[in-house]
Amino acid sequence: MNRFERLAERLVFGNRALVLAVFVLVTAAMAYFASQLKVDAGFNKQVPLQHEYMRTFTDYQADFGGANRVLIAVMAKDGNMFSKEYMATLENVTNDVINLDATDDAKARSLFTPNVRYIEVVEDGLSGENVIPQDFTPNLEGFEATPEQFAKIKDNIVKAGITGRLVAKDYSGSMVWADLIPESEVNKLDYQAVAKQLEAIRTKYENENTTVHIIGFAKMVGDISDGAMSVIKFFLITIAFTWLLLYLYSSSMKLASLTVLSALVSVVWMLGALKLMGFGIDPMNMLTPFLIFAIAVSHGEQMINRFRGEIFFGGLEDGTVEQLRLKARHAVDPKTAAIRSFHALLIPGTVALLAGCIGFGAIMVIPIQMIRELAITATVGVALTIITDLVLLPILLSYTKLRKLDKKREFRLRQLTQFDKIWAALSKLSRPNAAATVLAIGAVVWAIAWWHGNKVMIGDAQQGVAELRPEARYNQDAELISSKFALGVDTMNVIVEAGPSACTTSYKAMETIDRYAWHMANVDGVEQVITLPMAAKQVNAGWNDGSPRWKVLPRDPDTLRQSTQSFETDSGLLNADCSAMPVTIFTKDHKSTTIDRIVAETKKFRDDNNAYEPGFAAKRDAAVAKAQENGENYVTDQVNFRMATGPLGVQAATNDTVREKEHLILWLLYGAVFAMCWISFKSWRAALCVALPLMMVTELGHSLMVQLDIGMKVNTLTVVALGVGIGVDYGIYIFARMREAMSHRIEFVAADKDRDFSVTPEELHALKHGHLEDGGAHPDAQTATAAHFDGLDRDADGRLTREEFNEGQEHLRTLSESYFIALKTTGIAIFYTALTLAVGVAMWIFSDLKFQADMGIMLTFMFVVNMLAAIVFLPALCRWLLRPKEKDDWVAQL
Repeated sequence: MNRFERLAERLVFGNRALVLAVFVLVTAAMAYFASQLKVDAGFNKQVPLQHEYMRTFTDYQADFGGANRVLIAVMAKDGNMFSKEYMATLENVTNDVINLDATDDAKARSLFTPNVRYIEVVEDGLSGENVIPQDFTPNLEGFEATPEQFAKIKDNIVKAGITGRLVAKDYSGSMVWADLIPESEVNKLDYQAVAKQLEAIRTKYENENTTVHIIGFAKMVGDISDGAMSVIKFFLITIAFTWLLLYLYSSSMKLASLTVLSALVSVVWMLGALKLMGFGIDPMNMLTPFLIFAIAVSHGEQMINRFRGEIFFGGLEDGTVEQLRLKARHAVDPKTAAIRSFHALLIPGTVALLAGCIGFGAIMVIPIQMIRELAITATVGVALTIITDLVLLPILLSYTKLRKLDKKREFRLRQLTQFDKIWAALSKLSRPNAAATVLAIGAVVWAIAWWHGNKVMIGDAQQGVAELRPEARYNQDAELISSKFALGVDTMNVIVEAGPSACTTSYKAMETIDRYAWHMANVDGVEQVITLPMAAKQVNAGWNDGSPRWKVLPRDPDTLRQSTQSFETDSGLLNADCSAMPVTIFTKDHKSTTIDRIVAETKKFRDDNNAYEPGFAAKRDAAVAKAQENGENYVTDQVNFRMATGPLGVQAATNDTVREKEHLILWLLYGAVFAMCWISFKSWRAALCVALPLMMVTELGHSLMVQLDIGMKVNTLTVVALGVGIGVDYGIYIFARMREAMSHRIEFVAADKDRDFSVTPEELHALKHGHLEDGGAHPDAQTATAAHFDGLDRDADGRLTREEFNEGQEHLRTLSESYFIALKTTGIAIFYTALTLAVGVAMWIFSDLKFQADMGIMLTFMFVVNMLAAIVFLPALCRWLLRPKEKDDWVAQL
């Protein structure tokens, strides 16, 4: 026992009542703060704001709106929107949406908003007005609509070119578009409140004649938040299942209850810390308490496993049934058992939990606020678990007296020996030939998993919102809107920066934008492209008797000005001085393959046309200012294509971030796990034995994602990182016990304190735990911790003679025997740990949210397979990395 362990023991067990009182007070305070937590969702929290595309997004959000748009489709059940009742409903929905505090009134669009107009060629030139005539007032009492009025409205819709955009292709309904006011430090949107207001509009106007369908980020967040609340139900079920598993494992209601209690304290502390750090709880991070609870229970399980060994047998539970019954006479009281368990697990438990902290902390390299909040929250939660599992639980155990101790000891004996044949069979995998075969199989599995896992798609692999189930109302609404309208929320805006008044003075700039629009319209997956040059060509034809021959961009500046001057900024086609014009690309879906194709074609076009220069706007503005100082006008034909705003622009930025950070996160995780194990076990070979199975399972996880059609997104990348950070626990605990069993060579005189040429169990145990009666620590204590000679007491006099002691020294444990002992003493605990973790997250599979269900499947897979990989591949690696030349013919005596 080193100085740190002695100090920790004095602090924890020297003042048990005081420490326990502190825990009670802190838990009460944290519970109060946790009760103040509120759901905190935000659009800006979910995007990488420093990405190139997101800088474009923020620069032009005020001019062209952001990606935060809501679409409300009002549909007539009979398939005919041209009725007074339908139009009255559409007008009311439009007014109610505009009246929401969160919506930007100027950017709202509907048949009943004044910015939806048509332009037509008449005898005197051009004429235009609102699509809905001023005298059409369906909500005015006494108003009766005529067939002629509806015919005119339909004609106006066709002239305005909004069929498929604002109006359904089959005229069965129409949409209301609403952009939400951009978020800022002053204006923070309550997305749940907005979603509830939108749902209230749906409820108000849906009836036997009309249906209302709503999509958009705010509604999606609201639906996800509602679904995420179901985790409370699953959390209670998880607690019950976990307690049952612990009871079945320990046969003690007290031990099961104390373990669950300690885990719940970890969760309460984490939630309280979340509030103290100024965070809310994001709907996408609702599962973090599950993880903390599962992690705390799994490590608590190791603690009660060790505690039972001490209280039943006075130490580790290796040996035959007869040897274990002999050891029962060395059983200790609960306080001593708790202290010994504390010492035994302080280092490996801390290392394993720190590895989990690192696993969560590594996620912070993703520059997205929501993910960083998750990383900070989970890291703090795991760090607090070190305190609750390695301090609180041992203290609680030190006060715990088990009833019917002999009966429980017999149960433990049956539990220890009923799997001996399995452990013996597995121990053969550590023999040289078997280990070589296992490693060869592992290499093949790894290679196949790597090959197949490389097919995982970055971003969404499916249509609809991947976070929700296909049958969710939101996805059903999205499917209907996609089928009835040519356009939806799957849009990307490429902002084209140009010189001042470029739309009226620079034919070359407008022509380049027009060519780009034509190029993108022919890209697979693009449904439609809308630009100012396209509209200008339509107007130019109008000025020339509507002749298709004149549907071109005018080269003459005056004619070009004539074709563009009628477009206002509320059209969304230009900014105030026409120095920026968006190219709006509507796509058939938001799959990663579609987005990647659009991004690639855009980059290719701007490279081919020398149409991208970072910092173009700043240089242009400086040139304009300098020209004005000289009394000149600044003119340029140069254009600068900046990606990208709109929902797909945001998604493209997020996909790029995931693609960039995916391998960095994993290598940071692997490196951190390797370093922690190297420091703990003082051997880089041992660290490699723990880390390699972990890396293989990660590739298997990628393969599972391909099979389940799960894309690599921020959420799933987080899951993979968590699986690595938590999955390493198995390897650490198994190897720690193997190393303990392989230790040997202590001196008889070090144990024989009273120099009577015999060693009592007390003397041996004092040496094994490094603390002699005089308070000193023997220098050989580190290697003595795994020496067990109780079974060598052949005359059963409670003492070991020098001959008996030395006989034990001559019997060096082979790797196979050490592995058998490790499995025998910790195998069941490892299995129940994996089962506990798996049950904790498997409950998510039944969640209302698909992303929670996907996370449940992924984590269940990684927890279970990491356990199996540690059991199968770790001893094979130990054979060839630690003891390749050892002669190992050990056979288990069953």
